[in-house]
Amino acid sequence: MMSKLKKIYLGIIILFLYAPILVLIAQSFNASRYRGQWTGFTLQWYEKLFTSEDIIEAFLNTLTIGLTAAFFATLLGLVTALAIRNFSKKSQLAIRGLANVPLLNADIVTGIALMLLFLGFGLRLGYDTILMAHIVINLPYAMLCILPQVMGLDRVCYEAALDLGAPPFQAFRKVILPELRPGIAAAFLLSFAMSADDFIVTYFTKGAGIDTLTTAIYAQLKLGIHPEMYALSTLFFLGVIVFVALLMVNWRLLKRRQGKEWEEE
Repeated sequence: MMSKLKKIYLGIIILFLYAPILVLIAQSFNASRYRGQWTGFTLQWYEKLFTSEDIIEAFLNTLTIGLTAAFFATLLGLVTALAIRNFSKKSQLAIRGLANVPLLNADIVTGIALMLLFLGFGLRLGYDTILMAHIVINLPYAMLCILPQVMGLDRVCYEAALDLGAPPFQAFRKVILPELRPGIAAAFLLSFAMSADDFIVTYFTKGAGIDTLTTAIYAQLKLGIHPEMYALSTLFFLGVIVFVALLMVNWRLLKRRQGKEWEEE
C-alpha cells in the first residue's frame, strides 16, 4: 500500500513539474494565437520563428554569451579553486564566505551595481558588458562546483608524475585535470544555464540595440507574447534534453572503455 502511495505521490510531483512544459509544447502547434482555445494543428509558428530576424538574433546572442561566459567562468573558477587549496583553513573559510555573498545578493542589486561600474569606467553598455556581467555572476557558482573536488585531490599522484620527468603542465593535464572533469563539466553546464536564464542583470547591462531571449520576451509582453516564442521555447527545451542525453551516453561509454582498459592491464 505504501509503495503505491509513493508512486502516486511521485507521479503527481512529476506531473506538477512537467505539465506547464507540456502545455507550452502543445501551444506551439496550436493554430490559434489565443492560449485558451485549440483550433487545429499547425507548424506556422515554427516557420515564422526561423524567418524572424529579431528572435534569431536574440537566440544567437543568448547562445554565444552563455557559452563564452560559461567558458571563462569555469576557467577562472578552476584557477581560483586551485589557489584556494593552498591557503590556510581560516583563509579558505573567509574566501568561501565571500564567494557566497554574490549568491545571496539580490539580482537587481547586482545588476544595478554592475551597470554603475561599467558606466563609471566609461564603457558603453552592449554585448561586451553583458558578457562581463555574466562571467561575474557565474564565477561563484563555477568555483563552488569545482572546489570540493579540488580539496579532495591527492598530491601524491601529481608529485609522482613530476618525479618521473613530466613537466608541470603535462602532469596537471594528465593527472589532475581528469580528476576534476566532473566538477568542471558541472560548473560549465550550470554557468551556461544561469546565463541563458538570467534576465535582471542582463536588463541593466545590455544597453540599447541588443537583446537576449529573456529581454526579447519581456519586450514582447507589452504587445502580448507571440506564438513563435512557444516554438522557440519548445526547441530550446528539446535541445537541452538531447544534449544531456548525449552527455550521459558518452559518459557511460567512457567509463566502460576505462573499465576495459583497466581489466586488460
